Amino acid sequence: MGAEGPAPDLTAAGTEVLTQILFEARSWGFLGPGPVEPHIAHALGFAAALGARPRRLADLGSGGGVPGLVLAQLWPETDVVLIDANQRRTDFLTTVGERLDRSAPPTVVRGRAEDVGREAAWRASFDAVVARGFASPAVTAECAAPLLVVGGRLVVSEPPDGTQRWPSDKLRVLGLEVGPGSVQAAGRFQLLRLATPCPAKYPRSTGRPAKRPLF
Repeated sequence: MGAEGPAPDLTAAGTEVLTQILFEARSWGFLGPGPVEPHIAHALGFAAALGARPRRLADLGSGGGVPGLVLAQLWPETDVVLIDANQRRTDFLTTVGERLDRSAPPTVVRGRAEDVGREAAWRASFDAVVARGFASPAVTAECAAPLLVVGGRLVVSEPPDGTQRWPSDKLRVLGLEVGPGSVQAAGRFQLLRLATPCPAKYPRSTGRPAKRPLF
């Protein structure tokens, strides 16, 4: 894993808004029990791992809004798209997204990631994708790669033990290459980059990436 890097900062007002939103997400059962501040800190680790601010970012399996809502608040000029298959969660994200300090709220898309990745409106249109607890590495890679432009970056939250979960030879079929990992105060993250266009046959049909994972 790479060296620890500084996480970007939110304004005090931005932190206050996010804290209230995540309290609400927790009350709806979209986040686990306990303080919400660590969720914000962990989300900022994604920003540090990405480095440069993306023009357009997708959050796979946004759930209660971590890290997507935090990154939307941090980067008000970034076009942020929150993807989740559950209607209760997407209704929540749509409502609370209006409260962020942005000229336009994040776009919320309800649907399975495999389906979203085959839609012309979203395919090959993001220069960054983030995933926190979305799925296994194989499923995450297959669902994220079709969304990325060539040169786009995928950042995934990693287990604390530092296990290497990203086989270069298997990822190559999706057009992905393994970049550096990073250690932040709030967790570990793995960076991947789309080196060549993702083949049109990916993602496979709904449910198939999990049933027949590529690795």
